[in-house]
Amino acid sequence: MTTGGVARLVAGRWTKWIVLAFWVVVLVLAAPMAGKLTDVEKNDNSAWLPGGAEATQVADLQKQFQPDDIAPAIVVYERTGGVTPADLAKVNADVARMRTITGVTGDVTGPIPSPDKAAIEVIVPVKITDDGWDALPDIADQITAAARSGAGPGLDVYLAGPVASAADSAGAFAGIDGTLLYTTLAVVAIILLITYRSPVLWLLPIITAGVALTSAQAVIYLLAKYADLAVNAQSAGILTVLVFGAGTDYALLLVARYREELRRHEDRHEAMQFALHRAGPAIIASAATVAVGMLCLTLAELNSTSGLGPVAAIGIVIGLAAMMSLLPGLLVICGRWLFWPVRPRFGTPEPTATGVWARLGGRIARRPRTVWISTAVVLGAMALGLLQSNAVGLTSAEQFTTKQPSTIAEEALARHFPAGGGQPVTVIANQAAAGPVSQALGTVFGISEVAEPVVKGDLVMIDATLAAPPDSQAAQKTVEVAREVVHAIPGADAKVGGYTAVVVDINDANNHDNRLIIPLVLLVVLVILGLLLRAIVAPLILMATVVLSFAAALGVSILAFRYIFDFPAEDTSFPLFVFVFLVALGIDYNIFLMTRVREEALQHGTRRGALIGLGATGGVITSAGIVLAGTFAALASLPLVAFVEIGFAVAFGVLLDTLIVRSVLVTALNLDVGRWMWWPSRLAHETGEKDETPLSSSEPELTH
Repeated sequence: MTTGGVARLVAGRWTKWIVLAFWVVVLVLAAPMAGKLTDVEKNDNSAWLPGGAEATQVADLQKQFQPDDIAPAIVVYERTGGVTPADLAKVNADVARMRTITGVTGDVTGPIPSPDKAAIEVIVPVKITDDGWDALPDIADQITAAARSGAGPGLDVYLAGPVASAADSAGAFAGIDGTLLYTTLAVVAIILLITYRSPVLWLLPIITAGVALTSAQAVIYLLAKYADLAVNAQSAGILTVLVFGAGTDYALLLVARYREELRRHEDRHEAMQFALHRAGPAIIASAATVAVGMLCLTLAELNSTSGLGPVAAIGIVIGLAAMMSLLPGLLVICGRWLFWPVRPRFGTPEPTATGVWARLGGRIARRPRTVWISTAVVLGAMALGLLQSNAVGLTSAEQFTTKQPSTIAEEALARHFPAGGGQPVTVIANQAAAGPVSQALGTVFGISEVAEPVVKGDLVMIDATLAAPPDSQAAQKTVEVAREVVHAIPGADAKVGGYTAVVVDINDANNHDNRLIIPLVLLVVLVILGLLLRAIVAPLILMATVVLSFAAALGVSILAFRYIFDFPAEDTSFPLFVFVFLVALGIDYNIFLMTRVREEALQHGTRRGALIGLGATGGVITSAGIVLAGTFAALASLPLVAFVEIGFAVAFGVLLDTLIVRSVLVTALNLDVGRWMWWPSRLAHETGEKDETPLSSSEPELTH
């Protein structure tokens, strides 16, 4: 169906009611499934890795030696000056109580006195039930309560290990969907109120985005449950931000064009049909670009990243469908009074023709080359902050914006025991090579102890204790060296796994994904721009501005992380996520601006069309950018450093893109390059008077 056909359907005098009824039915069916999305999320690190990763292969082979559904909780008792016999007796009694806790399985190991006699360690194996890691916080609380019960003065008790980390992560993610949703709703509502200056109009985009989000969550739930789509709390949170941010952007563009057409057409149904017909192609092209860009993520090695691709694409497509059907239907059902107190009356002049953006265009037109060169230099200087980039991954202690109990416990554990004692390096090899593998592991710097080999059939499992904290850079280097050493043993077929190996493989996968997907997204977006604008020069120039904008945003963000937020590093996935969001979403504003410029250039020439396009779209692009920036900034409300970093960088980048790059840099380039922006299309070869007329600074003729 053509854009015109869709416009007649959703804005028809009686078909609008069919569209409304359709979405009501969709909402009723989708709501129950959307509420179950958290039930199918997988938030443990090992679930993110592809099957081919070495750590994943070790995890699969480990099932022959021990259950794969056991995680250790490490209880640390510490007394300054040394533990007493009474402390030891208490720990023995605690061990007996811990064995009776529901969820604790197998042998509880301990008490294990520390070499300095100032601490005692107890290792409690916990069964991971069908509820997965979500059930661990309750078990962790019971273990902690048992250990702290009756602890005398001076005896401090901590809970460390994977179970404690899972409890802290669960606490950080608890209510993440609600927190993010309500924060995003508040941000969007405030910005729309300011933008529309109407007490009612802002409700319709929010209602439509809410319906789209619920529908998208239901589809993703079904795919996760029945098609093995990888979904985690991160991708679910980003889905909320994307649907509200991008969806509201599309709503702003549509409403702005609808308001223009209401001044030209007395009948609101006719006005909406014209608005959809004229703004629809740009909105559809923008959404398609974002969706295709997001789908590039499916080529990622990391399951969490590849899963985000379809999750985000589904959100964008369903958001587009809602904004192109439900929102227009609601607007024409309600009528012009929605715009009160500034209702667009039939026959009144379009205010954007002489507004602030039209005046800005006139100033840029005086010296466009000076403007774009100076702007590019400033953006280049901002990008110098990239020299301080440290995207090497976040340790457990660095993952949260506040210090967590498990982090404090790990510090206590490291004061008295080998730092990697609770998270050993696990090597699985052929049984015949047990001796050489054990000896080789013992020579690796950073491994403090090698356990006795455990044989099952033709395989052997060997655990080794790290001297450094298991998620530290030193521990990761030790694992890399251990792999080199055991891989070199002839006939051993040795593989190195364990928690630290999982971290190493996740970082390696992220680095691979950065190298593959960033160029691919650039290529895809370039091709789409070329097809949409029917030119080669304009897409190349626009992509150059996008890359420059991304680099500037990332540079400033990294400086903010170091000197304002005091974050020591970025996650290895940070550059890719920020790039994809800024490029895929930032290209929206290029499409909104340049499709309008091209439309006007066909009548008035490129230079005059550039000023008309800026005047007509400057306000709506700025509003859309502020909404999108606000929604991503809502990620900073979560106590997780990775979310705060992504939210800040994307929010700042979007504001930079809309306020400076799109409005100033691209407009100046349009004016300076002129009709050659459209080479090799026919528009580049038109040299009539309309494109050769010099532009004055006041530029009085910016209307149709």
